Amino acid sequence: MLIEKWNDGSTQTLELLKQLPLKFFMRMLINFIAVLILFRLVYYPRYKNSENLFTYFIFNTIIFLITYLLNKTEMSMGAAFGLFAVFTMLRYRTENISAKDMSYMFLAISLGLINAISKGGWDEFVLINALVISITWLLESNWLMKKQTTKTVMYDNIALIKPENHAELMADLELRMGRKIHHIALGDVDFLRDSVLIKVTYFD
Repeated sequence: MLIEKWNDGSTQTLELLKQLPLKFFMRMLINFIAVLILFRLVYYPRYKNSENLFTYFIFNTIIFLITYLLNKTEMSMGAAFGLFAVFTMLRYRTENISAKDMSYMFLAISLGLINAISKGGWDEFVLINALVISITWLLESNWLMKKQTTKTVMYDNIALIKPENHAELMADLELRMGRKIHHIALGDVDFLRDSVLIKVTYFD
């Protein structure tokens, strides 16, 4: 009895797959390859954040599938971006993330939207995805601009936070961090513990 039900379920699944047009699988393949290159080869080697990597893949896939299915009911591009906004708020409305992570989230969802509902030939899809990946890679590289990193450190010599000691403070931070610092911003000062939070910005 169980075997018969399993066979019936498998048959129904195969029938559903046969009903999907070839363009669905082609679009999904192009989308998957583009996202794989963008996040596995561009994003992950630099930021090493496997949790975000998982999130980007899942969001992209879900947005692609939902948008493609809803597109059969003539969903507009505006409605698609409204769906993107809902998904973004559900995930990040209570969580602080960096502007860079949010940019990659936007790329993940935008690629899903573009590959699901845009009209055009396969060469156009490949070109659009290649352009997105290439521009992102160029911006992440040092070809167009120097890459800068910002970190918040706990500093224990609050005597140097006075304006007249700014040069000494910069020199001490550069000595401790081993980097050429080009900007600092003072945060909360704890006089009881003789410490201060300093946001340090330097070029990689």
